[in-house]
Amino acid sequence: MRFLPFVTAALAAAQGAYAVDIQKAIIMSFPHGTPDDVVSRAMDDIRKAGGTITHEYKLLKGFAAKAPQKIIESVTAWSSEYNAVIEEDQVVEISNPTH
Repeated sequence: MRFLPFVTAALAAAQGAYAVDIQKAIIMSFPHGTPDDVVSRAMDDIRKAGGTITHEYKLLKGFAAKAPQKIIESVTAWSSEYNAVIEEDQVVEISNPTH
């Protein structure tokens, strides 16, 4: 009888472990006057959490990354004082309306 609660607890723990590893593709940008070390800190935090920087933008302060949801939430919280914008990286299409 004690076997079933043990298995249920083990499965719940395993599911929780996999949920932490979910990676999201994001684009993070900062206003023009943001210090470079703030952008570097955001990238470093993402790398340390197991994420990857997929592109660094040169014309604006920002980057694209794949990162765990937990670190995205953390970086969003501390970077809000710099007015950082974090959005999901996704494909955008322009449709040609037919007349």
